[in-house]
Amino acid sequence: MNGIVLGAVAYDPKVVTIWSGFRSWLLGQGLEFDFVLYSHYERQVEDLVGGRFDAAWHSPLAWLRTRRLAAVAGAGVRPLVMRDTDRDLTSVVVVRTDGPVRTVADLKGRTVAVGAADSPQATLLPLQHLREEGLVAGVDFDVRRHDIGVGLHGDHVGGEREAARALMAGEAAAACMIDANHLLFAQEGTLPAGGTRLLTRTAAYDHCVLAAGPSLDEASADRLSQLLLSMSYADPDVRHLLDLEGLTRWMPGRESGFAQLAAAVESTGFYDAEGRITATGYRP
Repeated sequence: MNGIVLGAVAYDPKVVTIWSGFRSWLLGQGLEFDFVLYSHYERQVEDLVGGRFDAAWHSPLAWLRTRRLAAVAGAGVRPLVMRDTDRDLTSVVVVRTDGPVRTVADLKGRTVAVGAADSPQATLLPLQHLREEGLVAGVDFDVRRHDIGVGLHGDHVGGEREAARALMAGEAAAACMIDANHLLFAQEGTLPAGGTRLLTRTAAYDHCVLAAGPSLDEASADRLSQLLLSMSYADPDVRHLLDLEGLTRWMPGRESGFAQLAAAVESTGFYDAEGRITATGYRP
């Protein structure tokens, strides 16, 4: 069994702490493991499919592009594991309690604040949800984007927090964000207590996934998966790492939770069928 090299995007300084800790733990279990860091997901996707390293900690958008590029290249890729907190998430569209918007239809002719262009949870998914509810972004309502951390696929709260602020400043009639951040912004005071209400919510979707690339043999992939799945939150040696990465246990990877995001990619033309970046103005 050869050593495994994993790619991860450095969206926050804690990424170094997390994967250094996982590396030490995996080495202690007898698995040769190392990692490399990327500044954005698009190059990480291209290098994974190109066989330059073996596995990647991917955003949901990165996983969809990986699938497209791999299909064109005839390369084998598959999901290995995901966090328990990556399953069955929702995004919300919120409005001011004292505002005029009462139904989704009331957004027509108004402005909706979103996160960065490449944020699944704060832009692509909620705008797709509104499309399915009968309102098309840029046609039925204006979109105010907050392009913070472009290339990180929303792996930060910057764009969502600015969207929330735009809502409270009266610059937008609604704001889009992941459900957990709606709660966070209320707790921290970005959204005043009782100042907003939920207008609509997306269907449940899945988020990040650890993906195997074409250079990872099946035995190594299975060994990595088994070790991660064996991590216990009761083990003090790994609990702080799991806390930093935002999970209590690893779960088997699945592909059933990406259909909504795939529909958003199609409707916006974010990537073409061969995985090329075709979103207008998007360059990480």
